[in-house]
Amino acid sequence: MDELLSQFLIEARELIAQAGDDFEGLARDPADSARIDSAFRAIHTLKGSVAIFDMAPAGRTLHAAEDVLDRARAGRHRLGRADVDALVAVLDQTDRWVESMERDGALSPRAGAEADALLARLQSDASRPSEPAAGDTPLWLPALLAREAAALDAAASDLVAFRYSPDSECFFRGEDPLATVAALPGIAALAVLPNAPWSAIDAFEPFQCMVTIEGLSAAAFDDVRAAFRFVADQVALFPVAAARAAETETQTAAKSLRIDTARIDALADGVGELIVANNALAHVAAEADRVDPQIGAQVRAAHAALERAVSDMRRAVMAVRLVSLGPSLRRLPRMVREIAATLGKVVRFEVSGESIEVDKGIADELFEPLLHLVRNALDHGIEPAAVRREAGKPEAGLLRLAVTREGDQVVVALTDDGAGIDTGRVRALAVERGLLEREAAAALDEMQAMRLVFAPGFSTAATVSAVSGRGVGMDAVKAGIDRLGGRVEIGSVLGQGTTIRLRLPLNAILTRLLIVRAGGERYGIPLDRIVETTSVASEHIHEVGGGRSCVLRDRALPVLSLAALLGGEERRSPFTKLIVTENAAEPVGVIVDGFGQRIDGLVRPKSGLIAGMRGLAGTTTLGDGGVLLVLDLAELVA
Repeated sequence: MDELLSQFLIEARELIAQAGDDFEGLARDPADSARIDSAFRAIHTLKGSVAIFDMAPAGRTLHAAEDVLDRARAGRHRLGRADVDALVAVLDQTDRWVESMERDGALSPRAGAEADALLARLQSDASRPSEPAAGDTPLWLPALLAREAAALDAAASDLVAFRYSPDSECFFRGEDPLATVAALPGIAALAVLPNAPWSAIDAFEPFQCMVTIEGLSAAAFDDVRAAFRFVADQVALFPVAAARAAETETQTAAKSLRIDTARIDALADGVGELIVANNALAHVAAEADRVDPQIGAQVRAAHAALERAVSDMRRAVMAVRLVSLGPSLRRLPRMVREIAATLGKVVRFEVSGESIEVDKGIADELFEPLLHLVRNALDHGIEPAAVRREAGKPEAGLLRLAVTREGDQVVVALTDDGAGIDTGRVRALAVERGLLEREAAAALDEMQAMRLVFAPGFSTAATVSAVSGRGVGMDAVKAGIDRLGGRVEIGSVLGQGTTIRLRLPLNAILTRLLIVRAGGERYGIPLDRIVETTSVASEHIHEVGGGRSCVLRDRALPVLSLAALLGGEERRSPFTKLIVTENAAEPVGVIVDGFGQRIDGLVRPKSGLIAGMRGLAGTTTLGDGGVLLVLDLAELVA
């Protein structure tokens, strides 16, 4: 049962995400037939899924929502904004019920009352007859579709398939099956079939009907049903568009295989270990060359073959781990609606780029940081309607989430059109709460002052509310994104709004590292933390105040020593090698003794004796068996 529930939770969330996308589209265009069909299929499948468990209130509610969409599909009802809002309410409640099943294994005692309220809102007439749904494909339909493939391909619109099985005594009642079918509008295909093979019939009875009539009509479903109204008990109808959808879904499912995520994670770890072993083989080849060049050549050839195979496997595993961000973001629209309602604010939420794929590890951990950002934007960013009116803004605030690809990174940007960040107030609060001395706060530039919102315990809220104000939100965002190997950027214009960008790696299996030397030791630095590497004449680095700087491309660049940051001694030479990184979106030069090779490393989290060491991201193993400390450059230079 646990395995069945796990499968249900995965599928239910995918269906809820799909229906949510469709309802968002229908809010813009309620007549979008493709969206109506897609939403109907998602709700219909979801209704069947909840029936497996003790979720009767969810089943009743989804059935009513399905009826609304069914009537819209058949052209018997035109969706309005109130309909779409009611359908969204059903989806939100279903989402909460699914969460309840995951958390408690059962629905809450309030579920029945919640379902009744939704049913009343939908104003659904459950007794109204409706056409079959996509999942109820009749047995006779596949043969008809195969036989009439040419008519299907030539059709300019959806068709209705029919199967008319006249009663054998119909002639005695004055019925004429052929005349009934001839009056059918929009006939696209027609076949008169024997009820049994002609060769198997011993004697023909001229006064009995011995045939079945099948075909396709291009008329509306209700028009076809009306044509057969006098023989309704002898006719079966089915919308062909639904049959195509069901057939497609079946084919897709047959080509898909669900795998326990733990197995994929284990496979990824195995690939990482293979890469470490492959790096070690390169070291062995170099050693063999010194002993026997012929053996060394053979080892190098074996290493090259293994490297190709490992590279192919790495790409394959990375592709398997790629998932769409859509399911991770699916709950945010509901959260925005609920939080905005709690705050008494009207907010329009827009999402783009949710189909972009990232590593599963990134997708799984992204929701919580985003939820903190959304709460902060709704509570502190977007103003109440009255304040917005006075400022000449629309009463409804705008919150926009955009996901984009930039090279080997994915950028998630959350933008609001709210009040923006008052850096003067931020400095004053930092001093008031003991985070900075007054002189230090005054010395901060605008970007540095903005980044104070990420300081532990910092909050601009005057009181603690149900939404925010405990000083953990933005700090939690930075900590969560740091764990994912990403970084947080912030930009704001007072009175116009704020944008926070999360830059995340696409690949969570391996980290591309540059090996550097400093203070007589080797260290690894993630390449995504390096803006550039360069070399400058040491005489061009000058003492400024309590630190050093140089001019790089006509811009003053503060300079720090990596050896000194790590408690060692800097080596002096005529030319100084620099790594240029960023601190609070400003460039900083870091002095190193030298640059080494670039490697792909499986970075393990720091633990044991180094668990509490500042400026360390973790460790990786080199080809010679040595352990390389991987630095958190952002933490070191902050």
